Amino acid sequence: MRRNIVARGKFSDPRHIELTKPVPKIRGEVEVTIRQLPKSRTPDVFKIIAAFGPGSRSKAEIDRQIHEERASWDYR
Repeated sequence: MRRNIVARGKFSDPRHIELTKPVPKIRGEVEVTIRQLPKSRTPDVFKIIAAFGPGSRSKAEIDRQIHEERASWDYR
């Protein structure tokens, strides 16, 4: 049975593609159609967070602020 699979990857050099996930149960020759994807406009959240650097508050200060915030909640 013929089936089509869409797999994403990146060219590691002009002759090799590194797939982001394995393709199970496919053996032998395949035909590959290349479609270049547009560059992602979604920023990498981890890079954004890393750019901020370490904070200046201690664990005790953070815990105190959390406690104060929760104490201000009106439970009904």
